[in-house]
Amino acid sequence: MKRCLQNPLITRSDIPNVKPYLVDASSVFNPGAVRWGNQTVLLLRVQNRGRETFLLPAFGDDGINFAVATESIQLRGMEKLDCRAYHVYDPRIARIDESFYITLALDTDMGCRIGLAQTTDFRHYDFLGMLMHGDARNAVLFPEKIGGEYALLYRPNRSRLDGGIASGSEIELAMSDDLLNWTPREIVMSGRFHFWDEYIGSGPPPIKTRRGWLHIYHGVATHFATSNIYQAGVVLLDLDNPGKVIGRSRYNILEPRELYELIGQVPNVVFPTGLVPAHQPKDGFLDDDTELLLYYGAADTCVCLATTSVRELLEACEEI
Repeated sequence: MKRCLQNPLITRSDIPNVKPYLVDASSVFNPGAVRWGNQTVLLLRVQNRGRETFLLPAFGDDGINFAVATESIQLRGMEKLDCRAYHVYDPRIARIDESFYITLALDTDMGCRIGLAQTTDFRHYDFLGMLMHGDARNAVLFPEKIGGEYALLYRPNRSRLDGGIASGSEIELAMSDDLLNWTPREIVMSGRFHFWDEYIGSGPPPIKTRRGWLHIYHGVATHFATSNIYQAGVVLLDLDNPGKVIGRSRYNILEPRELYELIGQVPNVVFPTGLVPAHQPKDGFLDDDTELLLYYGAADTCVCLATTSVRELLEACEEI
């Protein structure tokens, strides 16, 4: 992947003061991303100096320069939750028909839960509910039904990294008729211990190519003495059976190398969360030559961009 020369695209200095709670922001990272008309929309995870979390939209015409909104997102319906959500964060955005669905992580007294929100205009947002039972994160929706059902990739948190962070070494597939009630189907892929992706989790929602669903994921190498290293890889899933892996990158496609990825709130992190094609597909499939813009959080501190093509990701999935 090729890093954007303007990296980091968005830093704490780009976040406007939103009184009373978001003043002099500490960090901005892990954005959801999607094309909306002629604009690229990012949903930013922003933290204040109390480590409280806010979601702010940002809009850009060229995919590089963004104007950050002066008001944080309000999720209508959150008051109906029967538990307290301390933090709502790490949005991923999938367009299904004319609606944009946003999968979210919610920190609660019961652990981390997956939430779902919806918008059509990036001004009004409705919280639809929590999706899976049990501790889980990194949920992403497929942008269309498969076999007449909605499909979701997510990571159950069954392990803990050094420092107490709940994590997992498997990505699972779940299916639903209504987007709210999900049935786990199968384990799609597992971490490869002693290598770059020991613990794994989904990145942006999958994209459709003629050879299969391309899906970028993050991997965590934990076998270094001083830190966990977050990297990105790619996997190719069967179009009709997304629980079947066709190919998977042996090597990471992006790893922490620049200072803004190596130094920050959480050092040694590239965390992919948004993937936008430079051109929309004409028949539902992205051509091999399509340029892809990958938005990621760097060191849990700033927002960055790297570019690649469908062909390069497909070639990475053929590595053995």
